Amino acid sequence: MTEQVKVIKLSGNLNATTSQEFRQNITKILELGVKIVLVDFQDVTFMDSSGLGALVLAFKTLRAADTKLVICSINEQVRILFELTNMDKIFEIFPSQEAFNQVIFSNN
Repeated sequence: MTEQVKVIKLSGNLNATTSQEFRQNITKILELGVKIVLVDFQDVTFMDSSGLGALVLAFKTLRAADTKLVICSINEQVRILFELTNMDKIFEIFPSQEAFNQVIFSNN
């Protein structure tokens, strides 16, 4: 049996304006009953504290539903924000979507 993975590809800014849409996407995904949500940051150019707050809320919400949230393809600005807030210790971060796939599919 293969684990169900849902990929969310973000783009542009993840901030107060766009984090509401991100939270709505997470709510919809909960209804699908997937086991892993991969948030792809490849096209994200900027993230502020509101975006980080939305990610933490999504992490907690998904964890309560026994769903794992992982992140891939973060840029330097996002990586620094994660390190400054110690969120790099909380979130599982992969260098790319391909690296995530290799780990997930090698475990099956």
